[in-house]
Amino acid sequence: MLNSLPELVGAELSHPVDPRVTAMAEAIAAKHGAASRAVLFYGSCLREQQLEGLMLDFYLIVSDYRLAYAKPWLAKANKWIPPNVFPFQHAGLAAKYAVLSERDFHRLNGLETRNVSVWARFAQPARLVWVADSSARTSVVQAVSRAAPTLLAAAGRVEGEPVLDWWRRAFALTYSAELRAERKGRAGSVIEADLDRYERFSPAVVAAVDPAAPGDGWLRRRVEGKLLSVVRLAKASATYAGGAEYIAWKINRHAGTDIELKPWQKRHPLLAAISLLPRLLRSGAIR
Repeated sequence: MLNSLPELVGAELSHPVDPRVTAMAEAIAAKHGAASRAVLFYGSCLREQQLEGLMLDFYLIVSDYRLAYAKPWLAKANKWIPPNVFPFQHAGLAAKYAVLSERDFHRLNGLETRNVSVWARFAQPARLVWVADSSARTSVVQAVSRAAPTLLAAAGRVEGEPVLDWWRRAFALTYSAELRAERKGRAGSVIEADLDRYERFSPAVVAAVDPAAPGDGWLRRRVEGKLLSVVRLAKASATYAGGAEYIAWKINRHAGTDIELKPWQKRHPLLAAISLLPRLLRSGAIR
């Protein structure tokens, strides 16, 4: 029986996936050569077990940003405002992948960062679908094992609160700290989609929560998180081909909208995002 959190995380990361996911992960790793250390698969495609017509989500973990890119400015952008995000296609499937160094991946899964982007995602199920060696595997397991305790610690424990409600409230807080194109109640559906998993993980995760961690500061997290979302969007306009179409597709899928981009918006993704933002905020399509 698995009891420790690293054991639970390691076992979950090792669950098999569709061979097409593995093949795409291998292709992503190959694109960045010797810098590649690991590729993780996560997100809605993992939860729904559907690949066709969707955008698969990956994280590529690299040893060093300078080794990962032929263009120095991409390495600097990744270091200054992590992660870089790129579109990718392989064998008829579409994906996007984010790039983080091993050092940043470890840091961004812990309480030393107020930004929720990484630890909120890796407190959820993920799969390690490509790894360079056993050292890289150990590094990933250690980093991911930090995510769920960080999530619950950041939310703070309410006296008498059932542990699954603690998870639900924690995810809801993280959704409020980013610009998200999600229907109301999406945070709770993450738990409902895999109740057994969260029940199994809860004893080890709760035991790993730092009791001295402050469960507050969410107003600051929200302000900083939404500003960072805008900055990352601006950066993506320079690194992400077809960024405007992807943004519109994601909002339409998650928020139930029917956005159609004009030709000038497709050519200028940052201006498109800025022009759409007020209407989307008023309508509640993003929060």
